[in-house]
Amino acid sequence: MSSYFYNTSILPFAGIIIKLCRAYTSSQQDFEDYYQEVCLQIWRSKDNFREESQWSTWVYRISLNVCLTLLKKKKNNVQHFVSDSITAEETENNYAFSDESLNLLYDAIRKLSEIDRAVIMLYLEEKSQKEIAEIIGTNPNNIGVRVKRIKTRLKKLLDGKIN
Repeated sequence: MSSYFYNTSILPFAGIIIKLCRAYTSSQQDFEDYYQEVCLQIWRSKDNFREESQWSTWVYRISLNVCLTLLKKKKNNVQHFVSDSITAEETENNYAFSDESLNLLYDAIRKLSEIDRAVIMLYLEEKSQKEIAEIIGTNPNNIGVRVKRIKTRLKKLLDGKIN
C-alpha cells in the first residue's frame, strides 16, 4: 500500500463527492448508494494510486467514473416497481433534497450530458481548467469553451424557475 494514502483522506473531498453523486441521482436512496459506492471504490483502488497526479484529481476521477458507471447500469436495468417509487413528499422532507432552489439547479444540471455535468460540478468547486481537463480527459482550452456553453444552457433551463 502506498504510504501516500496514509497521509491523505477523502474527507476533504467529501463535498465534491457529494455534489457529483447528487448531480447523477434524483433520490436520496440513489444518492446514498452512489456515495457509498464511490467511497468503496476509492478505498479498493487506493493501492493503484501511483502519485502521477494530485490525490484530489485521482479522487475526482474515480468519483466521476463510478457515477457514470452506475448511471449507465441504471439506464440499462430500468425496471419500474411501485415500491421503488419515491414520493415528492419523501424527497422534500429529506435534508439533502429540501432546498427548492438547489433542487431546481440540480434538476437543470441533470438535463446536461453526463460529461457536462461533471465539468460544471468541478467548475462550481472552483477547479482550474487544467485540473478539470485532467479529470475529464481533455485539454484545458476545451474546458473553457464548454463551461461557457454549459452556463448558457443552464441559464435557459432555469429562466423563470428561480426568482
